[in-house]
Amino acid sequence: MPLTDVQIKQLQPREKPYKRFDGGGLYIEVFPDGAKRWRYKYRFGGKEKRIALGVYPTVSLKEARNRHAEARGHHTAGLDPAEVKKAAVAARAGVNSFSAIALEWHAKFSPTWSESHTAKLLGRLKLHILPWLGHRPVAEITAPELLSLVRRIEEKGHLETAHRTLELCGQVLRYAVQTGRAERNCAADLKGAIPPAQKKHFAAIIDPVEMGHLLRAIDGYSGHFPTVCGLRLAPLLFMRPGELRLLEWKQVDFARQELRLPVEHMKRLQTEKNAGRGDIAHIVPLSSQAIEILQALHPLTGGGRYVFPGLRSKDRPMSNATLLNALRRMGYTGEEMTVHGFRHMASTHLHSLGYPTLIIEKQMSHADRNKIRAVYNHAEYLPERRKMMQEWADYLDRLREDARMKTGA
Repeated sequence: MPLTDVQIKQLQPREKPYKRFDGGGLYIEVFPDGAKRWRYKYRFGGKEKRIALGVYPTVSLKEARNRHAEARGHHTAGLDPAEVKKAAVAARAGVNSFSAIALEWHAKFSPTWSESHTAKLLGRLKLHILPWLGHRPVAEITAPELLSLVRRIEEKGHLETAHRTLELCGQVLRYAVQTGRAERNCAADLKGAIPPAQKKHFAAIIDPVEMGHLLRAIDGYSGHFPTVCGLRLAPLLFMRPGELRLLEWKQVDFARQELRLPVEHMKRLQTEKNAGRGDIAHIVPLSSQAIEILQALHPLTGGGRYVFPGLRSKDRPMSNATLLNALRRMGYTGEEMTVHGFRHMASTHLHSLGYPTLIIEKQMSHADRNKIRAVYNHAEYLPERRKMMQEWADYLDRLREDARMKTGA
């Protein structure tokens, strides 16, 4: 039951401290000397933690509940209330903590990132950085301190995560320098301090016979119809998985037989790491086979925003794991095939079929590093790309038919 002021006033000291809970982890602790202190108990990172919210009656029941609600809000948002409190204390003292700067940086730039990238960076901050550096004045953080942080991750066998964590620390510290809260970015001193991570390639099937079997397996997949359509379009369009799942019906131009991805769509998929490559509107010519799939799907999802809406909400796109999970249910492991692997599949065979690298790269939407030139090149080589996309779809049909003839199905 929630506490009342009358009940709190009647609480008498005992030989040992004792507690009375108000709800949601908020409680008041009565000490042998008669002091009554507010506390908030919660769990973070798998551990039980608590923070002080003030002393009664200086902090009334109403004020304690307000402070509890604020702390609980931070906890719900995925932040450690204790670290937030430390950062606030440091800020009031005129000290800029790493936590305060990091969260300020994240809030400032996250509107330009994709939802998944925004969540990924916040998760990395909370899991790998803030518990150790959050309370530290940003101007006092040293290179050995950062090295200790990333080596802790490296020793667990997560070398790529260690590199990304160091990169993230560097971005926050660079922002601190730019805004006058620190004099230098000590992360730059750690270049080469940890071994390079081995580059991982997306698994892809590139053997023509196996490609035919994969296409046949996709045709026979009996999952959710939009998922089936997504799987059938993936090899035809060889778009990035994020581009495909975020596709909107307003970007499908049946008259022109093409997808027209505006600058805003491409920006949504960018991360800070590649943001400098240019905000490029991209055109994807549609083969007759792709048109047929989209027309079959339109009566089901055409009334909404997304071509591939989520199962739980039609106002959100399908999960980034939906198509990958479908491949797994079809029996293809992570070492055999990925959704991104359709791009590698297309690139490999289009080169072997004699198409120029320039045309293939343009269709892959590999951005021109000259930003001004890139903005105006979205329709470059469009007739050649249109021909290539149709011939690629016809080639896949031949592989599918070969597989059918060999299996007799």
